[in-house]
Amino acid sequence: MFTGIIEKIGKIVDLKKDKENLHITVKSDISSELKIDQSLSHDGICLTVIDINNGTHTVTAIKETIDKSNIGQLKINDTINLERAMQLNARLDGHIVQGHVDQVGKCTDIKEVEGSWVFTFSYDNKLNNLTIEKGSITVNGVSLTVVDSKKNSFSVAIIPFTYENTNFNKIKVNDYVNLEFDVIGKYVAKLLQL
Repeated sequence: MFTGIIEKIGKIVDLKKDKENLHITVKSDISSELKIDQSLSHDGICLTVIDINNGTHTVTAIKETIDKSNIGQLKINDTINLERAMQLNARLDGHIVQGHVDQVGKCTDIKEVEGSWVFTFSYDNKLNNLTIEKGSITVNGVSLTVVDSKKNSFSVAIIPFTYENTNFNKIKVNDYVNLEFDVIGKYVAKLLQL
């Protein structure tokens, strides 16, 4: 379980295919503090640490994760948002984030608005995911508030601190991002289906 408050930005230093799996090695300021078998959010994807070595850590993404996220598009030197699992005795500054990406979204617009940015993302609404204005959404692991919600798109406002301390400053129009929709909204959508 995570909060969507990014701790550090990591850098991809190695990618290795192993049958249908992808081993990802990340260099970061927190890599040496991690433990084997620890859960860590990588751009919103909960992955298990399998190796730690010289300021890097390695995780494995399976086919299911690769199919449902943008992780298969990573390249060496790409940056990735990192967050360690939530501690039960800490404040919940973001929102409840499971680290289970629901689908990818596509950046369709970026506007600079007097010192902040508004990013718009589209997504396939046939998967029954939804957003509501003032509701929560996780984009690449970042807990955000929806400022404009449409049937298959939404916008979020990014303050300078978030822009500078996450990989939002690398996102361009037509880039794909990981989306995790609000867990309460997912339960409501499922109940309405039934």
